[in-house]
Amino acid sequence: MSKDWFIEDENDIFFGTVKSKYFDVTRGANKEIVEEEFDKLLEKVAVMELLLSKDKEEDFDIDRLIKEYIFQNLDEIENIKKDLYLELTSNIVSKLES
Repeated sequence: MSKDWFIEDENDIFFGTVKSKYFDVTRGANKEIVEEEFDKLLEKVAVMELLLSKDKEEDFDIDRLIKEYIFQNLDEIENIKKDLYLELTSNIVSKLES
């Protein structure tokens, strides 16, 4: 039986999840590099919130909209989160190596 590389095993000490690997890397990485990457991600989220809220009524509740969207699209969101963890980990590791 072949194992898909993207299906993580929480108990596998060699692989873990993309989330657990991200936190492993951040614990050992230079604090400034981790903070810089986190700040970039937060900036991206801020831009997305502005774009989503643009031209909406004053009582627009972005948190409610996000919760509803998560409920309706959980699997797709989980896949994107995995991609983002991979991207962040890669960005940090590449800066550590340079």
